[in-house]
Amino acid sequence: MAMSWGTGRSVVFVTGNAKKLEEVTQILGDSFPYKLVAKKIDLPEYQGEPDDISVKKCQEAVKQIQGPVIVEDTCLCFKALGGLPGPYIKWFLEKLQPEGLYKLLAGFEDKSAHAVCTFAFSSGNPEDPVKLFKGQTNGQIVNPRGPRDFGWDPCFQPEGYDQTFAELPKSVKNCISHRYKALKELSNYFVQQNNSTKTTSGSS
Repeated sequence: MAMSWGTGRSVVFVTGNAKKLEEVTQILGDSFPYKLVAKKIDLPEYQGEPDDISVKKCQEAVKQIQGPVIVEDTCLCFKALGGLPGPYIKWFLEKLQPEGLYKLLAGFEDKSAHAVCTFAFSSGNPEDPVKLFKGQTNGQIVNPRGPRDFGWDPCFQPEGYDQTFAELPKSVKNCISHRYKALKELSNYFVQQNNSTKTTSGSS
């Protein structure tokens, strides 16, 4: 039997990154029908395809949280490198910094890349399937510009813009980013679930 996760009106967002929580909360806005509660937990660094990694991380988070959870995973894929760093971008960034990411493509003419954000949601019931919500933003890798307070944003310039994610005003970035697109999918799902719950309870 599926857990009635809507009754608590809160969902745990697994993150220890205050900037990320701030951005996610801003993007979701008032239309999101549940309270987002941030919690930092240690999850294994799985290897494999991005979707598989997201599902495994979400399943492990459910075991630790024992309730509804949302886990985010981000990939930065360089076309010239066949999609790498992909889901391993966190480690590449940690070792190389934004400058190093740019230098990885020094020998390639093609600097194009795409950022993918995946939010994995579980109702908290291990028997329920994990749901994935994805967003993608295309762009190119450039010599880092702008503030250094948010990951690889200084070296990613989205398609159609002459500024990097780091240089763009938050209000603009939050309307075009891979995270925004994935959150829009997730938010739509929750709103639909909320409406169908209201309809069902209203007709009983």
